[in-house]
Amino acid sequence: MTETLQIVVNGEARRAAPGSIADLVRSLDLDPAKVAVERNALIVPRSTLAQVALAEGDVLEIVHFVGGGDHAAADTWTVAGRTFASRLIVGTGKYKDFAQNAAAVEASGAQIVTVAVRRVNVSDPGAPMLTDFIDPKKITYLPNTAGCFTAEDAIRTLRLAREAGGWDLVKLEVLGEARTLYPNMIETIRATEVLAREGFLPMVYCTDDPIAAKQLEDAGAVAVMPLGAPIGSGLGIQNRVTIRLIVEGARVPVLVDAGVGTASDAAVALELGCDGVLMNTAIAEAKDPIRMARAMKLAVEAGRDAYLAGRMGTRKYADPSSPLAGLI
Repeated sequence: MTETLQIVVNGEARRAAPGSIADLVRSLDLDPAKVAVERNALIVPRSTLAQVALAEGDVLEIVHFVGGGDHAAADTWTVAGRTFASRLIVGTGKYKDFAQNAAAVEASGAQIVTVAVRRVNVSDPGAPMLTDFIDPKKITYLPNTAGCFTAEDAIRTLRLAREAGGWDLVKLEVLGEARTLYPNMIETIRATEVLAREGFLPMVYCTDDPIAAKQLEDAGAVAVMPLGAPIGSGLGIQNRVTIRLIVEGARVPVLVDAGVGTASDAAVALELGCDGVLMNTAIAEAKDPIRMARAMKLAVEAGRDAYLAGRMGTRKYADPSSPLAGLI
């Protein structure tokens, strides 16, 4: 049996078969013509790599060219210690079927979907379920309390959700009345306090009120989610000033929830400095939901880039792009 040599390559100890440095480089699936090698603190000319034999105890550094400069860290966001790359959260209602819903989620690039908690159809226990189409092991399910009008109903719903799927990261909404679907903030804050005490991590739908947003943080919300316009209205973000104030004062993630109608609305949410945006109807009720899901993905990315770039200042009067001096 061929005896191997103990060497160190790029700081890692390894065994290597006797042979030349070029042989070692090829054994690492590298091209000797495209690397530089230092052996025991001395550069080995590339033209001699095939002639220089490895020896017991050699310390080698093998380098090649990569893109220069610092590489920007991935632009992720974190809620309750969980990190996500996509800043788009999508709902799972109003689609024609689960297959279309799953296709829209994939096109959107979303890593979180909101799911309502509803009674099992005991008359047809074999009916398709959302989990058959959107795998909760790959996509984070965010159980929500859609349709709840009291703190008690919302708390009960989320206790059942945790029992069903083990989820502690949840979306809380407690509605005030059916016409506007605006949140009842007194009931919402009360529910947040109870859920936080019970170990839930509530992301909370709320009014666009900076004071209420701070009260939710103090009550235990892990994210605040002010509405941009009434749920399902598609009116776009009507309250940019107050949402910006919430963003500036928040210690937890801020996500616009409700009111988005088209891609430009999603971009605005991110341009305001929000960590993300949640939508359902804007995608599900589009004439082509899959295409709209892709558009929303791109809009969120564009809005985030615009926010990070820092927009130009506004001016009262025109400012020419080209100097007027020297005109012919």
